[in-house]
Amino acid sequence: CNEERAAQARFGAVMCCCGPCAMYRRSAMLSLLDQYETQLYRGKPSDFGEDRHLTILMLSAGFRTEYVPTAIAATVVPDTMGVYLRQQLRWARSTFRDTLLALPILPGLDRYLTLDVIGQNGGLLLLALSVLTGIGQFALTATVPWWTILVIGSMTLVRCSVVAYRARELRFLGFALHTLVNIFLLIP
Repeated sequence: CNEERAAQARFGAVMCCCGPCAMYRRSAMLSLLDQYETQLYRGKPSDFGEDRHLTILMLSAGFRTEYVPTAIAATVVPDTMGVYLRQQLRWARSTFRDTLLALPILPGLDRYLTLDVIGQNGGLLLLALSVLTGIGQFALTATVPWWTILVIGSMTLVRCSVVAYRARELRFLGFALHTLVNIFLLIP
């Protein structure tokens, strides 16, 4: 998150100001309060993704969203796998839904941000497609889809290695396990 938010901040458009870490000018918040409080999803009041939704509303109204790497915030994190999975599913729904809300503003922002938003959504969709293709190959030919496994594993290790190197903390290599959580728990 720190790397992603810092990169987006270079263009004054952090695409999601995380709830417990976000601060807004009172005047900006009041100007968007009605839209924010009446957030709907498929015709019903929404109960997820309010931080991403508010960020997109701010950007749509012409405000800048910034990232402050020295800010310190406390929040409650999931302590069981079930709670963690529900959180990740809420976040995924929010990302996909609010990407549609952000599409009209992307042309006015930097091309990098458009690529970033497409990557955030496309990456998960490509992962799901790769998994389904691998399952199909295994079901139809009884052969293990080694290339699919190798590419997914390699991309995961490269991404985690870059973050571990940039953060100077080896523990970020453990984030590779999140790919397994995506494949075996979240995609299904």
